[in-house]
Amino acid sequence: MNASPFNDIGLDALKAGLADGSILLVDVREADEYTAGHIKGALFNPLSRFDPTKLPVAGAGQKVVIYCRSGRRSVSAMEQARLVGRRDCNTHFGGGILAWLNAGQPVEQGM
Repeated sequence: MNASPFNDIGLDALKAGLADGSILLVDVREADEYTAGHIKGALFNPLSRFDPTKLPVAGAGQKVVIYCRSGRRSVSAMEQARLVGRRDCNTHFGGGILAWLNAGQPVEQGM
């Protein structure tokens, strides 16, 4: 059995990282989904025209975390990033926006 090259971050760790600036969050859902509601501070890089070269570069003590609706598209985005040599983009919020909303967390609307 092969171990996944990707990491999953939990809700509490994501919230703490967003609060202290140690997480650079990237939303890979489509424009209508992002506009309807996204996690505050998330950068928009939709999977349909995903460009791994446009992912933020993490500074010291930071990491890039990718999320989508439920976890599928974020894995695809991490695979694409890995193919271009981005080894720092290997963490996602696997539950996606659905887990965020189910936990009663707030979202921002609009672009």
